[in-house]
Amino acid sequence: MTPKSGSRFSDKITRKRHELWRVVANPYAIVLLLAAIVLTLPLVSSTFHLRIAALVFIFALAVVGLNLLMGFAGQVSLGHAGFFGIGAYAVAIGPTHLGIPSWAAVFAGAAIAALLAFLIGRPILKLKGHYLAVATLGLGLLIAMVFTNEARWTGGPDGMPVPRLELFGWRARTPIAWYWISGISLLAGASIAVNLIESPTGRAFRAIHDSETAARTLGIDVARYKLIAFVLSAIYAAIAGAYLALFDALVTPATAGFLRSIEFVTMAVLGGLGSILGSVIGATLLVLLPQLLAVFHDYETIMLGAIIIVFMIFLPAGIVPSLARRIGRRQS
Repeated sequence: MTPKSGSRFSDKITRKRHELWRVVANPYAIVLLLAAIVLTLPLVSSTFHLRIAALVFIFALAVVGLNLLMGFAGQVSLGHAGFFGIGAYAVAIGPTHLGIPSWAAVFAGAAIAALLAFLIGRPILKLKGHYLAVATLGLGLLIAMVFTNEARWTGGPDGMPVPRLELFGWRARTPIAWYWISGISLLAGASIAVNLIESPTGRAFRAIHDSETAARTLGIDVARYKLIAFVLSAIYAAIAGAYLALFDALVTPATAGFLRSIEFVTMAVLGGLGSILGSVIGATLLVLLPQLLAVFHDYETIMLGAIIIVFMIFLPAGIVPSLARRIGRRQS
């Protein structure tokens, strides 16, 4: 390779890095990137892969909402699976016991989760740090206990079947149908989140994240904006939970269990707090890795834990923020 060709190659690599940086730095470009992925993936994927992609989109939707609370507003939640479970059980209980159509039950579950978050959020969001974490953990455990013990309504520990989503005589049964439903919903959720982040409300979230005392000095109603973030994240989680229950046609108390909450937090932290793209990447990794590591049988969980540890050691701020900072330093 001649010096001139080597220089051209280096310039090409630099341009690629600049393009990648613009995508990572521009939240609207991230939405366009997600839209391109959603539109093109069915062209190169099988039915099995579309099923996995639908699961990724569903979990990513929940994590985008959690990231609004943790990554942007700086509030900890270890009980978000409770809201996820409310959405899941709404689409099971509504059609089965109350005769509510499945599509209406999705909105009902989101409304119930929002109302509960509004009522509970006012007192518990006065707490900070690990006190807030324990309070939200208790909320999640309490919701899971209700689902387990109210067997007449929820089927108890064994759970209950969930009727298929039906709209104007059309039923969502196939993986490709749920791929489009979950993919479009993720795009809508990401777009709403991006517009919110770029609005005065998003700037208030970031100010609270940096310093609540400084935010109050600037005239920001800290309690109000923390509650807004909590309610919004609950709505995202409830809709995602409803989608998962409709997709699987089954719901159990494990849907709202403690391990599910930890899974959400891990996805958000692994991908990167304060990053919409990080939410999607974190969800993608934690959905795909168990599938890829299944060949190791008894060592699957050990290897999954080891991979997560390695990621957090070398990319401590999360995958997307850590890589973005490195690219930014190289540009400067």
